[in-house]
Order: sequence, then C-alpha cells, then structure tokens
Amino acid sequence: MRVALGISYNGQAYQGWQSQLSGLTVQDKLEAALGKFAAQRVSTLCAGRTDAGVHGIMQVVHFDTELDRDTHSWVRGTNAYLPRDIAVQWAVLTPDEFHCRACATSRRYAYVLYESAIRPSIDQGRVGWAFRALDGHAMRKAADLLIGEHDFTSFRASACQALSPIKTITEIAFSKRGSYWRIEFEANAFLHHMIRNIMGCLVQIGQGKKPPAWMADVLAARDRNAAAPTFSPDGLYFLGPRYDPRWGIPDSAPAYDGLP
Repeated sequence: MRVALGISYNGQAYQGWQSQLSGLTVQDKLEAALGKFAAQRVSTLCAGRTDAGVHGIMQVVHFDTELDRDTHSWVRGTNAYLPRDIAVQWAVLTPDEFHCRACATSRRYAYVLYESAIRPSIDQGRVGWAFRALDGHAMRKAADLLIGEHDFTSFRASACQALSPIKTITEIAFSKRGSYWRIEFEANAFLHHMIRNIMGCLVQIGQGKKPPAWMADVLAARDRNAAAPTFSPDGLYFLGPRYDPRWGIPDSAPAYDGLP
C-alpha cells in the first residue's frame, strides 16, 4: 500500500530535509524511525525540500510498504522513534497513483519576521529579525509586483537545480500581530532560496533603503546580483502543499495556528 504522512519539524538542528552522509537531516531521522517501527528499510519522497534551519509545518511524504497497519499506528508508532523536534501529524492511505510531489497543485510557505530594535531571544532560530522599523504599505506594494507568472532568475540560488526559473506566484499575504509579521507565499513551485531572496528585497524596501518599484527592476534584471542578499532561514516555514480533494490529504496541520 502507499502511505502519505504529514510531518512537522523544527529545522534548527538539521542540515535541511534531504538525506546526507552525515545523517543529520530530517529525512534521515524520519526514515530511521520508520525503519525501526516497520522493522524494514523505508524510503520516502517529499513534496518539497527545505534548507538547513528552515522549519516544516506540514511536509508531505509518501512511501510504499507491504505492511498492513492502520493510520493511527503509523502516526504513534513512528513518533515513538523520532526526536522531540520532529513529529508525524497524520497518516493517510492513498491510491498508488498518488505522488506527494507530482500531484501537488501548489506549495505554501510563511516567513515570520520579528520587528524590534532588540534581537530575538526566546524566538531565536524561529523568526527572522528586522532591527529597523518596517513600512508595511511599501512592502505590500512591492510584493504585488511579483504576483503572476514570471522569470524569477534574480531570486534564484546559484545551486538551484530547477529546470526552469519561470514560476507562478498566486498570493503574497501580509499580517502583523504586535512585533511579528507573518508573510505567506503560495505558488505552483519555488526556486532554491527564492523566498529568502524575496524577503531580503522586501526588508530593504520596508526599511526605506529602496522604493517599492525597485522590486520590478530586480525581477526584470534576471540577474541574482540585482537583488538583496539572501535573508535568514530562521523565520521560514514550509506550510505544505495543496492537493485535489480526491486524494484525501489534509490541507493544514495544527501547528499552522501557532505561528504569529
């Protein structure tokens, strides 16, 4: 049978999602836990890789197995072997045609930005930090210029392996509670470091270093050197993919509500 899992994790202690020889990745920890519970090797595919320090609210993975276990057992059994900063949120038995990456219609991220003259303490590693006041109107105006289908080469890391830099952003939504900004992005797919590079530009615009129209210039340049430096991974959260309802995959996880 094919099993899909929703995974949440704090990325501070890990070298990203994808398995590495060091074994210090979220995928390595998950597959080790699944192997112990299933008493056999389990290999997973994920909906979207995350970098070192980036967090996951609802990463979706799938794997094939001959074991006959109910969904509750996959959740509780796997969690018994996972470190405390990684947890399976749910399990769904899917048709063989389901593929966590290929079947996703869009992907969602949130960036949590702490606006304060004093650096974060209890939120260290879980929020980005802007130590100068931010102009929300200017940031929103700049973000609107990125909506739609564009060539996002200016926001693409040099190590990006995507076949095309052309992606479609459907929404960039801003909200603020106290000193915390929550900026949500939804697109058909994202390039490596794309959101962190956009955030670097948004912060410069919000702090008055650049006008909102500069975002259009950066986009049109199709040159990574035209954009701001890559922003911190600390405040970036993978909220999860969206799927057609016929697959029965949850649209969110409880931890989604815990972000400012």
